[in-house]
Amino acid sequence: QVWLDGLYMGQPFYAEYAKLNHDDTAFNDIARQFILIERHTRDPKTGLLYHGWDESKTQQWANKRTGTSPHFWARALGWYGVALVDVLDYFPANHPGRDSITGILNRFAKAITKVQDAKSGLWYDIVDLPDKPKNYKEASASAMLVYTLAKAVRNGYIPESYLQNAKKGYAGIIKEFIEVDAAGQTNLKGTVTVSGLGGKPYRDGSFDYYMSEKVKTNDPKGVGAFIMASVEMEIAIMPKPGKGKQVLLDAFFNNEWRKDLYGFNARRHYTWDDTEHGGISLLGSVWQNYGAKLATLEQAPTAKNLKGSAVYMIIDPDGPKDNKAPNYVNDQDATTVADWVKAGGVLLLMANDSSNCDLPHFNKLANKFGITFTDKSINMVQGNELETGAVLNNEANPIFKQTKKMYLKEVSALTVKAPAHALIKKAADIIFATAKYGKGTVFAVGDPWLYNEYTDGRKIPAEYQTFSAANELVQWLLMQAK
Repeated sequence: QVWLDGLYMGQPFYAEYAKLNHDDTAFNDIARQFILIERHTRDPKTGLLYHGWDESKTQQWANKRTGTSPHFWARALGWYGVALVDVLDYFPANHPGRDSITGILNRFAKAITKVQDAKSGLWYDIVDLPDKPKNYKEASASAMLVYTLAKAVRNGYIPESYLQNAKKGYAGIIKEFIEVDAAGQTNLKGTVTVSGLGGKPYRDGSFDYYMSEKVKTNDPKGVGAFIMASVEMEIAIMPKPGKGKQVLLDAFFNNEWRKDLYGFNARRHYTWDDTEHGGISLLGSVWQNYGAKLATLEQAPTAKNLKGSAVYMIIDPDGPKDNKAPNYVNDQDATTVADWVKAGGVLLLMANDSSNCDLPHFNKLANKFGITFTDKSINMVQGNELETGAVLNNEANPIFKQTKKMYLKEVSALTVKAPAHALIKKAADIIFATAKYGKGTVFAVGDPWLYNEYTDGRKIPAEYQTFSAANELVQWLLMQAK
C-alpha cells in the first residue's frame, strides 16, 4: 500500500541524494513513484488524490474496486504538493521525468484550487466536504498548499495566475490561525496532530475518524509549514527587476576542478549549485528571488554567447596555482566584453588577493573601465579576529542604502581613474568601484566576497550584513540592466 503523504518523506531526500551521487538512474525511480501514485490515487472526477491506496484491496479502509481510501485528506495533499515542487530542485533539466512531474503538478494545482474555500482562502481538513458538520479549516495543510503554489509559480512550473490563490491562502492563515498571546508569543492554531490509516487502534479512514484526531496549537508540522509558506510569500512580494533577464556566470576564466565526496570530477568554487562554503548557491537564489534567470558560460566570451545576457559575472580568474592550464583573460576577451558593456551590458568583476587570483591578465579587462586590481592585499584576517575584515558603509551611496557593515577578507585594493569612481573605501584603500561605460555599467571588488560562507549566517556574526549587501547589490545591478 502507499500513502500520499509518504512521497514527501522519501522523494526530496532521494532526489538530492541522486544529484550528489550523480545517479541519473535514480531519477527514473523518483519520477515513477509520482506517476504511479497519481495513477492509483487520483479521482478522475475531481482531480484530487485520495489519502491512501491498497493494492490488495483487503484493508478495511480500502475501496474493494479501486483500493483507495475514502477521503481526500488535506495534509496528505499538502505533503504531496511540497514533495512535487521540492524534488524539481534537483531533477536534471533534460530528464524526461521532469516533464512528467511538472505535468502532475499542473493537474494537482488545478484540483486543489477548486476546493480552496472561496471566502477564507483556506482548505478544510477533508477538502471536498466544507459544509459537512465537524469539518474544519486546517492550518498545516493550508500552509503547505500555499507553499506549493507560490514556489511552483516562482519557478515557472505553473501559470502565474495561481499566485493569487497562494496570496489568498496566506492571508487566510494570518487572519484565522495566527494569534499573539498576552506574553507577546506568536502562536499558530489549528493543526491536526496526526491522521493515518490502519494500525492499532484501527483507523478506518472514515470522515468521523479524521474528525476525531486532536487539533493543536504550535504543532511542529504546522509551524514548519507556516515558516516555509512565509518565506515563499516574502519572495513573491519582492520587486522583480530581473524579470526576463539572464545572469551569466563565467566558468572559463575560473575553471577549477576537484574530486567531490563521491569521487566524481566537479567544479570547485563559485558555482550556482554548490551549497558548500565556496559555492554561490545562496547568491544565485538572491538573483532568482528578484526574477532573474541563471546561466553559466564555459567558453571564452564572444559577442554571440554574451548576447541575451543582462549581467555577466567573472569571479576570481585562475592562475597557475589554481589550474595547470589557466584560461587567461587576453586582449581579445577584454575588447569583446568591453564592447558588450558599451552596448548596455552589466559587468560584475570580483577578484581576490594577489596570491589567490590572476590579477595581471584580469586587469586587461578591468583597465578598460578605469579600474585596477592592485597587489596590495588588505583585510588580512588572522584566526577569529573578524573585525579586521570589517568594511563600514558610513557615507550615502546609490547601492548600499541599508547595509552599514560588511565582511571582506583578503582583498585586493583598487585604484580608479575615469570613467570609474570609488564607491566605498576603508581608510585610503578603495574596496568597491563602479563605472559607467557607454550604455553599460561595471561594478568591481577585489574579493569573491558573496560566497556561501559569508552570506549564509552560520559563520559570520549578524552584525556583518553581507547577505543584506548581496540583496542590495543584486537589485541595483538588475536595475542598471536594460
